Amino acid sequence: MTKRLTILALLVLAIPLFAQDQKPAPTLKSVLLQQLKDTHTNSNWFVCADVAVAGVTPEQANWTDGKGNHSVGQLAYHIWFWNERNLRSMRGEHPEKFTGNNDETFDKFDAKSWNDTVQKMDAVLTELEKMVENADEAKLKAIAPTIANINAHNAYHIGEIVMVRKEQGSWDPKKGVN
Repeated sequence: MTKRLTILALLVLAIPLFAQDQKPAPTLKSVLLQQLKDTHTNSNWFVCADVAVAGVTPEQANWTDGKGNHSVGQLAYHIWFWNERNLRSMRGEHPEKFTGNNDETFDKFDAKSWNDTVQKMDAVLTELEKMVENADEAKLKAIAPTIANINAHNAYHIGEIVMVRKEQGSWDPKKGVN
């Protein structure tokens, strides 16, 4: 009997220790925010945008393989373009006029504006994170499908950026993808 009480007492004493190790259950906000950060500044399962474009020169940003694939700069501009439009829309603002021709979202990139493109992409990704952080439950439920699609879209094109850099020989495999 004493042995059983000792084991039971140890288990009861250990419960608070186990409870301390457990993280809170994920919420819609925490999942969407983590995905936004993983595609922006936190390389997790894949390379984030900041790492994907780090150290790219305007010449490298403008380089294409000559097979009709996009350049790093075109992909970064495209990410910025769609994130900006969606951010404005979720804020209830009217995005700039757009013809609907998705090719334009790549073709407006100019190597002279590479640094500006990177800054704009970083800024819009930061604003999306702030929007999710500050959203109340009703707003979060309203924007969640759009944020989820933004995250998937960004991850897809960031992967393309890494592939272009690998093809041009400007990718350092120590940054996360061999």
